[in-house]
Amino acid sequence: MIDHVSIAVSDLARSARFYEPILAALGLEKIVDRDETIGFGKSYPEFWLNSRPDMAKPTADCGIHICLRASRPDLVDAFWKAAVDHGGLDDGRPGVRPEYNTHYYAAFIKDPDGNRIEVVNFLPDPD
Repeated sequence: MIDHVSIAVSDLARSARFYEPILAALGLEKIVDRDETIGFGKSYPEFWLNSRPDMAKPTADCGIHICLRASRPDLVDAFWKAAVDHGGLDDGRPGVRPEYNTHYYAAFIKDPDGNRIEVVNFLPDPD
């Protein structure tokens, strides 16, 4: 249903340095690099960073939340670790979220601008 997402960032170069290694953990690479926007994806840009140098920092309750799908739980872990190692804030360590679903394995981070990014994998039945 959703083809791509775009987020506003106050410093495009800083955000590109942040997002490049963490999106690489999910198999996304930089595909488009323009003065005001950068697009990451697998075969076409699916995740865009848009330069907004004068933007106000999102508040904790602004509602910005993007969830990306990981094909395996270890990629959720890799995304979270890369984000924290590159200056992102831990907003929920990797783990099962039984309040959502017993198969819901996710992690949450906040990027340098305060955007909340989640990565999820749906664990298989243990049978």
